[in-house]
Amino acid sequence: MDILKLIGRDNELFTNDINSNANELLSIVQHSSFLVIGGAGSIGQAVTKEIFMRKPKKLHVVDISENNLVELVRDIRSSFGYIEGDFQTFALDIGSLEYDAFIHADGNYDYVLNLSALKHVRSEKDAFTLMRMIDTNIFNTEKTIKQSIENGVKKYFCVSTDKAANPVNMMGASKRIMEMFIHKYSTQIDVSMARFANVAFSDGSLLHGFNQRIQKKQPIVAPSDIKRYFVVPKEAGELCLMSCIFGKNRDIFFPKLNEDLHLVTFADIAIKYLNNLGFNAYLCNNEDEARQLTKSLPKESKWPCLFTKSDTTGEKDFEEFYTDNETLDLDRFKSLGIIKNSIDYDNEKIDNFVRTIGLMRENIQWTKNDILDLFHKMIPGFGHKETGKYLDSKM
Repeated sequence: MDILKLIGRDNELFTNDINSNANELLSIVQHSSFLVIGGAGSIGQAVTKEIFMRKPKKLHVVDISENNLVELVRDIRSSFGYIEGDFQTFALDIGSLEYDAFIHADGNYDYVLNLSALKHVRSEKDAFTLMRMIDTNIFNTEKTIKQSIENGVKKYFCVSTDKAANPVNMMGASKRIMEMFIHKYSTQIDVSMARFANVAFSDGSLLHGFNQRIQKKQPIVAPSDIKRYFVVPKEAGELCLMSCIFGKNRDIFFPKLNEDLHLVTFADIAIKYLNNLGFNAYLCNNEDEARQLTKSLPKESKWPCLFTKSDTTGEKDFEEFYTDNETLDLDRFKSLGIIKNSIDYDNEKIDNFVRTIGLMRENIQWTKNDILDLFHKMIPGFGHKETGKYLDSKM
């Protein structure tokens, strides 16, 4: 299945920039060692493959998912074979003692890339998953960047999100706060980041869910009014690697908007997706009708679909990669924009955030409103939208 066609494109976004910098990129990777944290997720696997194919001296990949690491190795061996460099994977939780022992035993890397994250807006539906999101997106980032400083790592890269620009949900806000923490340590180590669009058919995404629904003979459901920018996994890997290798301290890379990168609705992609499989979308009026028709419609080369307007908490009406207050470099690359950052963090706010979250965890008691109030203190004007409805309450 041609993912590019499904998202309305004929060409990959970054081919020109990758080709223009191919020799330098190859030389740097071949003479460097890498640690990829969260390397078995969709973006992590894409990044790992971009590094592996350029034959690094050392490439270690850490992820909490043992099964996804197995698939990553199978994928790499099947596509690229082997390298002379040290390539290993480790099924570790980066918040664990075992991970600390792993870093203590080696820890010698030129580049550390942190791709680990809780990325779903639905993770803010309850106070407990929300606290895990804070731990993963913020405190594990702080932990790994401090370890990188202690071990003399040359460069630390971390994935942010387009939702960190003028955030309206807790996930985006957690990544914006993560950026503040990274700024704090940028005086001790070079850092760079990336904000990018939805990765088409990444694990857990709505588009990935289309595959699951077809396999399980279930209806396709999508919002009809939400438009998003999409990149394919390969482009996500290229964006991260370019930022890691070529980003200057505190740079944030993002895809420049052009005729190739345009907004697409999930419903439009669903229709193209079904057409690609030989089905026409049949629009249903409600969930019950959609569930019932899965028993008969596929025999007529039709698939039941439910396209509705979005009314769930945390959905942003539009996507943006940067704010009006950020300084941009749109000239260095053809398809990559760069947010140029000077040091921007409030140490008192960060200390209060760490102290307050620490007390919540120590007392083993907190509410979503407690955390929301703290986020508002960290991000003045945080435009959180609470509708009382969440994605888990829908099909």
